[in-house]
Amino acid sequence: MNDALLMHRLHFGFTVTFHYLFPQLTMGLAPLIVLLKTMYLRTDNALYNRAARFWARIFGISFVMGVVTGIPMEFQFGTNWSHFSRVTGGVIGQPLVMEGVFSFFLESAFLGLFLFGERRLSRVGHWWAGFAVFVGTWLSGFFIIVTDAWMQNPVAFHRAADGSFQVTSFWGLLFNPWALVQYAHNMCGALITGVFVMAAVGAFYLLEGKFVEDGRAFLKLAVIVGIVACVLQIFPTGDLHGRLVASRQPATMAAMEGLFKTQAGAPIVILGQPDAESERIDNPLVANRVLSYLLYGTTTAQVKGLNEFPRTDWPTNIPLLYYSYHIMAGLGTVFIAVMTICAFLLWRRKLYETRWMLWVVLLCLPLPHIANTAGWMTAEVGRQPWLVFGLMRTAEGYSKYVHAGNTLFTLLGFMGLYAVLAILFLFLVHRIIARGPLEEAGHEVEAGVPLTVS
Repeated sequence: MNDALLMHRLHFGFTVTFHYLFPQLTMGLAPLIVLLKTMYLRTDNALYNRAARFWARIFGISFVMGVVTGIPMEFQFGTNWSHFSRVTGGVIGQPLVMEGVFSFFLESAFLGLFLFGERRLSRVGHWWAGFAVFVGTWLSGFFIIVTDAWMQNPVAFHRAADGSFQVTSFWGLLFNPWALVQYAHNMCGALITGVFVMAAVGAFYLLEGKFVEDGRAFLKLAVIVGIVACVLQIFPTGDLHGRLVASRQPATMAAMEGLFKTQAGAPIVILGQPDAESERIDNPLVANRVLSYLLYGTTTAQVKGLNEFPRTDWPTNIPLLYYSYHIMAGLGTVFIAVMTICAFLLWRRKLYETRWMLWVVLLCLPLPHIANTAGWMTAEVGRQPWLVFGLMRTAEGYSKYVHAGNTLFTLLGFMGLYAVLAILFLFLVHRIIARGPLEEAGHEVEAGVPLTVS
């Protein structure tokens, strides 16, 4: 790999990884805020309205950070990946424009109404504003994933005389089977981020002994939604995604699992270190025949190994792909275990007093961000060496007249700027959490509105 290509990949990889820390939180919080507003309408308990207002402020800060870090990515298609943009723009341009016109504008406009228009809207009208924010947020994720899914599984296109890709079926592009499965899996991951952040703040309040009723409300809602999201993340969405990768990108699946030789009754490697040069897994801890069963529903099925494919078509960084996938899968198992224990303790009415479990929930705060990042690394590293799978290699798509030194200079600038943004984000969110929900609606407490949660 030449230096310029490496720097372009590092530059885009850094910006997209940092950017996605924020949308996964907004996409995860949006349905939770709608649920809080719904509970307020149904129970007339001001605690839920106060909670919705509290989380809307954190949503708003995350939304702004997502916008600020997302805009440079649009320009990088032209500055760092000009040939890719020129050749594929007839396809990927359509969902990207729809993301901006339909979902981003919807989300941003109604977010303003939700944050600043509560006193001018009726209670039902304010609920609809929150619901529109939720729809816009999740539509935004859908159009972005449609773009990525086409790169993973190209459909509904033809090659024009000049070599460019053009759409032949707009609906075929939107309902790409890969997009539907990837979207479901991704949104479950985002929802897990939202519930763990909400649960961690609730656990923090209970451990500190302040805003106790709010902490209980946060924790209860997060656990109920979280147990569902964690199960759906593994089955059916994770299971379907794995089967799709095995059928459409078998070399990727083999590298993810460290399967260098084709096997009937293939095992799944729980732990181990891949050695791509020697084509083996060192110190493996395996579960025999499990991979064949998971992918094909039978313990005797044959699973293709990397030996079935030319080395030029192998993923370019097998260790990174292998570890990213196993981090994602391992953390997914941790999330199910944590939420199952929390749900059991909640059912037994002991969760709020079980301090060791509250500490576990609090310490899990960064793990969904790590898992989602590892999941996207698995998808994007797994697609290599292709930009458009099977049709355009990564080495063909970058801007060849932008040199490595120029890209490194701008990458260092981005890293410095984004470090400042990260500090600002943490400062603002910390200040909101430290002030607590009571600061948001002190007049409701004075008015004697019931503020309890069982």
